[in-house]
Amino acid sequence: MVLGTTSGAGKSWLATALCRWYARQGLKVAPFKAQNMSNNARVVPGPRGAAGEIGSAQYFQALAARAAPEVRMNPVLLKPEHDTASQVVVLGEVRADLAGVPWRERSEQLWPFARESLHALLAENDVVVIEGAGSPAEINLHASDYVNMRTAREADAACLLVTDIDRGGAFAHLFGTHQLLPADERALIRGYVLNRFRGDARLLAPGPAQLEQLTGVPTLAVLPMWRGHGLPEEDGVFDDSATGGAGGLQIAVIAYPRISNLDEFQPLRSLPGVRLRWARTPAETQGADWVVLPGSKHTSGDLAWLRAQGLDDVIARHARAGGQVLGICGGVQMLGRALLDPHGIDGAAAGLGLLPIVTTFERDKLLRHTRAEFEGPGRLQGAWQALAGVSFDAYEIRHGRSVADESSNESRPVALRNAESEAIGWQQGRVLGLCAHGLFESPAVLQALFGAQVRTLDSVFDGLADFVDAHFEPGALMRLVGR
Repeated sequence: MVLGTTSGAGKSWLATALCRWYARQGLKVAPFKAQNMSNNARVVPGPRGAAGEIGSAQYFQALAARAAPEVRMNPVLLKPEHDTASQVVVLGEVRADLAGVPWRERSEQLWPFARESLHALLAENDVVVIEGAGSPAEINLHASDYVNMRTAREADAACLLVTDIDRGGAFAHLFGTHQLLPADERALIRGYVLNRFRGDARLLAPGPAQLEQLTGVPTLAVLPMWRGHGLPEEDGVFDDSATGGAGGLQIAVIAYPRISNLDEFQPLRSLPGVRLRWARTPAETQGADWVVLPGSKHTSGDLAWLRAQGLDDVIARHARAGGQVLGICGGVQMLGRALLDPHGIDGAAAGLGLLPIVTTFERDKLLRHTRAEFEGPGRLQGAWQALAGVSFDAYEIRHGRSVADESSNESRPVALRNAESEAIGWQQGRVLGLCAHGLFESPAVLQALFGAQVRTLDSVFDGLADFVDAHFEPGALMRLVGR
């Protein structure tokens, strides 16, 4: 199990690397996280043959483990919609009845689903790599926290405790976390990991030795700072300091508060001649060739935020000037003429009016994989002409159903269709909107738009495994699993 002293310490990254490392030893491996809180999600097989969803981190960990992603790997997913409210997804299905249950009471109701999934994966695999959440030593939450030490005790897991040394205070974080845990839980901590270290590791002395004297736990790895590993960030807007250069194509992605599925933009960070930036103000869009409206977990709320920042005028001016505008999922809903909400799912609002479509929020969430194909030559405009006839593997996670605005006599330029020939993308001028995710994860799309390719996910996972192999003490990882 990978625990962290804080959120963002590197748990997801390290768990992904370990999934591939153990898989390369010839072991059958599966990832597990009892509960994830993230608006980055992927469509996977669910119960009774239906589609479900799990956090993107566990999806990538499953691929790293060479396992088929499925809902038991992340039995509970919380998708924040407001600062004080989240959609609750249990075994891939939305549970509206649990959304309003108080946190501590809800945890007790959710733990049986997580425990059953955990034991099933333990029975079916040689190794289960478990990811914790936040810190295991939040003493105000410890009694009802089932994601960290309750899961660790249930699995009798060998636990690594990882800390971000780049933030400072790493030894205090490790010591304090260890000491705040009850004695039976401290006994499960088998090693410390210092993540994102810059400089000469010899300068850490005598820190690791003194920490081991105080706690009895050795430091098993010092992992250097590595920004270009290629794995999408688990959550939050990633740092763009290493993305592209000063020239080239400038892409501004609007970073509204409830941004979702941002991991699909990771390939753009590695493309030569492309600079990806995040925009929260009009000034941060200046000089952009493309403006992208990504997915959103609360479309009407993020649309109101966008207007409050003055970004609606920026997007409209950019489109009028012939600039490329791209909306994906929640982004295409904003670009349409209206958001209709007869069931109180998201909120009604007027759209930006840049695409001749209307979106209605339905009670049931649509979850599916599909093969999406762009219309043929002559149907697309601007930079999007390069996509004519290109198809890619896509996925859809949405309550909104977007359709052409029947009240308008304008032409309704369909840009993209799914495997059932349904329209799931439209273009008007240089504005393109897609209901499906996965555009930039397609090698065919990257080749068509940019004439370039990026590393495959499989090579990224192998790179992560090579990295931990080089920096963990020899034999330590196999000892953790009793081999």
